[in-house]
Amino acid sequence: MASQLEWRLRDERDTLGVGAILAQHSFGCVVFLHGNLGMGKTTLCRGVLRALGHSAGVKSPTYTLVEPYELSDNRQVYHFDLYRLADPEELEYLGVRDYFDGESLCLIEWPEKGIGFLPKPDLELFIEADLPGRKLLVLAHTGKGEACLDAMSHNTSFGEAV
Repeated sequence: MASQLEWRLRDERDTLGVGAILAQHSFGCVVFLHGNLGMGKTTLCRGVLRALGHSAGVKSPTYTLVEPYELSDNRQVYHFDLYRLADPEELEYLGVRDYFDGESLCLIEWPEKGIGFLPKPDLELFIEADLPGRKLLVLAHTGKGEACLDAMSHNTSFGEAV
């Protein structure tokens, strides 16, 4: 099993493709998404949600901090965007611990803003510019993360392995 993988993503379609593969293998995982503004974190989340059957819009919950999505099969996805979080302690007031139940998928943009109040991630995704596309590094930190990363490593429908 690999504990990290790296891909070059050519375009938005590749980023959505990574999200679709992630959707197949990551339920019950906590996924941290790192990258500067405009790198594709929300696009990747959109790919996850579309692959899970969510057809409505997916926007970054910058002002609400978390957007819950209940899927038709009663599974839950929580999309967090902590960019505007002033103090990590604000997460306590949101009841953040209730979201991490081991069954839901939690996608967290800007997780460094919630240090001390977020659980250890199963997976961390780092997206950075690699013009004309992006470079994606995926790190696994738990057994669940390793299983997801292993499944992702066998997929060649997006980007190219580095």
